[in-house]
Amino acid sequence: MTDTTAGPTDTTSDTDTWDLIVIGAGAVGENVADYATKGGLRVAIVEAELVGGECSYWACMPSKALLRSSTVLLAAQRVAGASAAVTGELDVAAVLERRTSFTSEWNDASQVEWLQGAGIDLVRGWGRIVGDRRVDVTQADGTVRHLTATHAVAVCTGSVPTMPPIDGLAEAKPWTSREATSVTEMPGSVAIVGGGVVASELATIYRSLGSEVTVIIRSRLLGTLEDIASEAVQSSLTESGVRFVTGSPSSVTRGDDGRVTIALGEDDAPIEADEIIIATGRHPATSDIGLEDVGVTPKDLHVDDSMRVSGVHGDWLYAVGDINGRALLTHQGKYQARAAGLAIAARAAGTLSSAPSARPEPWSDYAATADHEHVPSVVFTEPEVATVGLTSTAATEAGYPVRVVDYDLGAIAGSAVHADGYTGAVRAVIDTERRIILGMTFVGQDVSEMLHAATIAVVGEVTLEKLWHAVPAYPTMNEVWLRLLETERYS
Repeated sequence: MTDTTAGPTDTTSDTDTWDLIVIGAGAVGENVADYATKGGLRVAIVEAELVGGECSYWACMPSKALLRSSTVLLAAQRVAGASAAVTGELDVAAVLERRTSFTSEWNDASQVEWLQGAGIDLVRGWGRIVGDRRVDVTQADGTVRHLTATHAVAVCTGSVPTMPPIDGLAEAKPWTSREATSVTEMPGSVAIVGGGVVASELATIYRSLGSEVTVIIRSRLLGTLEDIASEAVQSSLTESGVRFVTGSPSSVTRGDDGRVTIALGEDDAPIEADEIIIATGRHPATSDIGLEDVGVTPKDLHVDDSMRVSGVHGDWLYAVGDINGRALLTHQGKYQARAAGLAIAARAAGTLSSAPSARPEPWSDYAATADHEHVPSVVFTEPEVATVGLTSTAATEAGYPVRVVDYDLGAIAGSAVHADGYTGAVRAVIDTERRIILGMTFVGQDVSEMLHAATIAVVGEVTLEKLWHAVPAYPTMNEVWLRLLETERYS
């Protein structure tokens, strides 16, 4: 597998005191540091692995690079004329090589160079909070460096895979998303345990690159999304050859031949595969970073909208990104990071109150207000699923007066131009009293590129009457906005 050892070089000055210390140099930590630096603070960032974090090397970027080749091939096969020019199968080696280029061969030199250019100091090692604004860093040689922050410490350690309590699982050495996205040779078969976004995307990747895929799920695939999304993705994966098995593994063993055997219920036949991939969710990475030493119980960690942790004497601690559990998505973590970095700098400058009771105004630069009911997300499966805001179930449970409006995306003229036999669906969840859209779901080829317009409509609470005057260009798939509004008006 890949070498995840970070380089030994720090990029710090001689001092061990900064205005802000950030623990974790993934995308979230980098953004906290960047925005605080732009606000005039001196910032150090601590990282034990690769600068750039999970998204750059084992999640967002490599997984989307692995998915892209099959997406392009399918797109060409769906357009007459282009389809006749497409012969042969995917070049798996070339796909893996392209993936590796996006990870810079798991080398973070360019990311370190970016930190230097931004004026952010890097301290290599494992960071742990040991007291009020104090962080100890255990370096590669075992020595400990003692850091002090004059204003704040921001913890941006992300999340780690959740390993279910299955007998024999640890001994079987299962893969997580890290191993799955950094694979150098495709296994003949894989069993994926889980039914969420990661499981769905990995099933898409591995099937498109030639592996036999079995997905073990407890209920429906993508169960937190609208049924129009989960049904379409599961149907497509099944058609591609992915096998779905309902149940929960009771034990896993790896034989002398290297293959794994997964036992389910007493009446179910065991599943055999070359590798087992665990994709049963992620949880905040709070282990051994010293939260308890400053009075914070990790499972009870709470932050305000500026990401300041509640209950810490002096109000100097921030928790940003996956670690706070609000929205485990890279783009939401970076959004939180912008708010936190600006808030930390403003509080240090005295332009934003540091009082424990002070809360930033919603929708200000210092508040991640959209975390609550306005989160956009894309599942890069076949078909794609793009969502923003509340599902119909979530909106109803929250007490909103709801009307659901569906439309066949394949019936739009622009969709027919986009691909022969285009299939897709759109669902709008409408607040019937305020006449605004609470949430939208798009299902179909390339729908991720339609999401931001919906995000603006949901975040901006644009009324249906105003949306009527937002004229979609013809012939594009965006004409579905007009058709949804017509359906809401006249049916």
